[in-house]
Amino acid sequence: MSSDEGAAPEAAPTRRRRNPRGQGQVLKAQLVDAAAKLLATLDQPETLTLRQVAREVGVAPASIYGHFADLGALIEHVLRLRYDELAGLMNEAARCAPDPLSDLVARCAAYVHWGVEQPGHYRTLFGGRMPADLVPGSAHGAGAELLESVVASLAAAGAGDRGSTAERQWQAGLMLWTAMHGLISLYNDHGDIPWPPLDDLIADLISLHTGRPAADVAALLAGR
Repeated sequence: MSSDEGAAPEAAPTRRRRNPRGQGQVLKAQLVDAAAKLLATLDQPETLTLRQVAREVGVAPASIYGHFADLGALIEHVLRLRYDELAGLMNEAARCAPDPLSDLVARCAAYVHWGVEQPGHYRTLFGGRMPADLVPGSAHGAGAELLESVVASLAAAGAGDRGSTAERQWQAGLMLWTAMHGLISLYNDHGDIPWPPLDDLIADLISLHTGRPAADVAALLAGR
């Protein structure tokens, strides 16, 4: 009897079950979910590779090319989905706002809370760590729409002399967005600081940029 006889059969490698014919979009969605998860959780998201995405889903790297031309195309798709998600939340929050200040408060609160509740996804959008040769700046075009919505909402709510020209309105909105980004980034990165309640910080921030009493802003936040 040979030495191989009676030996336990070698376990076959676990492979992902092939999607039924016509369900290629299922694999595409799985690839997108895997890439989004890795971008949000990797210590160095800029080192993401197609091989890592394929391993996460359980397919061969070559399978990805039927859906995305390269890694940059996959990441761009993820970015657009996340931007759409955030824009949808901001628009929905402001949908029934009865006045411009309420609209601004709703949009800003939705933005800040999403950034704090989804720190990995927020970093994916605004962390700025993706090399330009991998993900061109045009991939962040949807982010410009978010900023424009804040600019328009702030101008409508009134921001003193800063709203007198389109250029000043843009600058005012940019500074408000910068302040929100700083709040989210510091809040996420330094959770050990005894932070005041997040809505109190949002109220003070909006008050500084609109000249409206923080108590008025806080009342709108409480009524969300």
